[in-house]
Amino acid sequence: MSKAVVFVTGNAKKLEEVLQIIGKAIPLESRKIDLPELQGDPIEISKEKCKLAAKEVNGPVLCEDTCLCFNGLEGLPGPYIKWFLEKLKPEGLYKLLDGFPDKTGYALCNFAYCEGPGHEPIVFVGRTDGTIVPPRGPRDFGWDPVFQPDGFDKTYAELDKSIKNQISHRTKSLEKVKEFFSQKNQ
Repeated sequence: MSKAVVFVTGNAKKLEEVLQIIGKAIPLESRKIDLPELQGDPIEISKEKCKLAAKEVNGPVLCEDTCLCFNGLEGLPGPYIKWFLEKLKPEGLYKLLDGFPDKTGYALCNFAYCEGPGHEPIVFVGRTDGTIVPPRGPRDFGWDPVFQPDGFDKTYAELDKSIKNQISHRTKSLEKVKEFFSQKNQ
């Protein structure tokens, strides 16, 4: 691959995590681009954001959209998690499930890749099931303090980054991205 792919993010923690997971498999450069916050189905949101970014960059882009979905709330907050977290903080996210017996949920990560304007984006979905718990651990990365992945007794925030980066929704999606680029470059 001759041209670097622009990873659209202004979040330094997200960039750090993506680079740790993806390594040197894909030549990436990051760029903050203000894209509209879209509403709707997570796959359609990912595709549309990627199309808009490819047009802005006039070249290949990789965009990410992350959701935290509560089964007791039929998948909400889902793609609106950023706004829920901003207003409610981690404690409020957990309190949303007061009165609901089902505290399970899932972390969903969609990476979308587009070769450039006029190309149809490809979406790579990663999902990790877990439970929404009272906040525990550092509060330096989004909703990590309230999400405890299945099979673990710690939240994403409490897990060592090397462990989180083996099991996370982001890793599962990025593994599919890496495989796509590996096959594309053969």
